[in-house]
Formats: sequence, C-alpha cells, structure tokens
Amino acid sequence: MAIQYLALATMIVLYSLMFIGGYISAAGLGLTCPDWPLCPSGILPTEEYFIEWTHRLVAATTGALVIATMVACLINKNADLKIKVTSSLATVFVITQITLGALVIDLKLHAVLVSIHLGIGILLFAMVLLTTLFAFRISRISIKSKV
Repeated sequence: MAIQYLALATMIVLYSLMFIGGYISAAGLGLTCPDWPLCPSGILPTEEYFIEWTHRLVAATTGALVIATMVACLINKNADLKIKVTSSLATVFVITQITLGALVIDLKLHAVLVSIHLGIGILLFAMVLLTTLFAFRISRISIKSKV
C-alpha cells in the first residue's frame, strides 16, 4: 500500500520544515522576507531571501502532503477511525500553521504568536507521526489478512 509511504514522506518533509524553521528563528532571520506569501523579489528569491523563501516553499509542500495524506486515509477502505482522526487533525493544524505563519510575519514576530506557532507545529508533528504509525499498522494488518 502506498499510504504508509505517503505518510512517511509527509513526516520527513515536515521534520525538515521544523528544522529550517528552527534555524530561521535561532539565526534571527524571521523577518528577512517581510512580505507574505512572496518575498519582495517575487516568485524566485534573490540570495538575500533564500532561506526564508525555502521555509515557505517547504511549508507549502508540507501542506499539500498533509492534505494528500488525509485524503488517502479517508478513502482507504482498511483505515480505521484513529488514522482518519489523526490525519484530519494534522490537516487542521497545518492550515492553522500557515495562517499563524502569515500572522507572525504581519505582526513582526510577536512573541506570543511565535510561541503558539511552535506549539501548533509540535502538535502537527505528533499527528503526522501517529498517522504514519497507523498507516504502517494498516499495511501490516492487510498483509496478514491476505495470508
């Protein structure tokens, strides 16, 4: 089944996003690109905006993967309620994260919003991790039922 590999890819890309976000925060690069969703240089960044632009590109990719994983979980006939709930919560959290990311930029890194952004990111990772674990469990159960 491809659902476990989709969930695993989502988790890896999400972890990469969190790593890049942590670097941006620690290096004080949070407002290098002061506009949202694009940087002042447009779709393709100049060297000055590259790190923040990369974070936004990986965030968009993560959002698409989280939504694709949720759709795959919802239409999978072997999926139980747990994976449907975790993948749906992950989708809610990723949409919340994107909205918070825009607000963080718009409000010039307001400390409370930055903290909430981090907290929701941890919840998002937890839901994607659980979805991935449940997806591999579905795969193992369907293999056993065929034998």
